[in-house]
Amino acid sequence: MIEHFFTCPYCWEEISMLIDNSQSRQNYIEDCEVCCNPIQVVLQFENTELVHFQADSIEQ
Repeated sequence: MIEHFFTCPYCWEEISMLIDNSQSRQNYIEDCEVCCNPIQVVLQFENTELVHFQADSIEQ
């Protein structure tokens, strides 16, 4: 597990997320710990190193 910091696409606060680096590609939804809005998270690891991280708002 690694901790990754990023900006929430809704409230623009910096938040942190614990990410499991044992799976090379991941795509899931997680709520912002500040404003509770859902964030679409897409990430990729190569040899347990984070090479791509994207956090987007979910269009409703």
